[in-house]
Amino acid sequence: MICPYCNSKRIYHLKDENKKCSVCKRKFSPRKIDTDLRVIEFFCNNINANSCANRLKLNYRTVQNRYMLFRKLVAYYLEEQHYSSILDNSSYEEYYYFTNRQKRDKKRSLYEAVNIIGFYSNRKVFTLLMPKLRRYDRGEDNKSFENYLKWHKIYSQYAYSTPLSVFWKYLEENLKKYKGITEDNFFYYLKECEFKFNYLQNMQIEIIKKLYFK
Repeated sequence: MICPYCNSKRIYHLKDENKKCSVCKRKFSPRKIDTDLRVIEFFCNNINANSCANRLKLNYRTVQNRYMLFRKLVAYYLEEQHYSSILDNSSYEEYYYFTNRQKRDKKRSLYEAVNIIGFYSNRKVFTLLMPKLRRYDRGEDNKSFENYLKWHKIYSQYAYSTPLSVFWKYLEENLKKYKGITEDNFFYYLKECEFKFNYLQNMQIEIIKKLYFK
């Protein structure tokens, strides 16, 4: 067995059946570590929290909290990776995302959409949440102004020839499975999709393991 925190093999047994690493001095429960690793694998395999809890015989709230922690960890990771690299933001596109409830509403307004701008740089997609569109001052012109905005979104010349167009479809498809995402948490679900779009599954698992056991 190796230490999940520093990867040392210098592990010794404690009387309470836990382990301790002689290098980083961290104590840990092998059973808990094994459960944590399984939950990470389920998360990266796109298995929802309810199914994960049932299959691993865990409390749903415990798994849901762990999933949200993973989302926050990868969000900070993606931000750090993006801003610490040499950027080529020549490919970008604005995108309006509607929630499932808004899609069912025939009177949905562009002003209620989640406004996102995506960049394609270093062979990876990176997203930023933008402020919601402000309503036009003259109410009678709102509809025509919305139509104007649809045709005058911000985008680079070659945005449609990059993976950005593929990512928007991926985002729409993956967020369908959630019954409701609060406005406060949307950023983390967006970043989860970004993370899973950019990295292969085995890389996702390794990255989250490193972040979680840091």
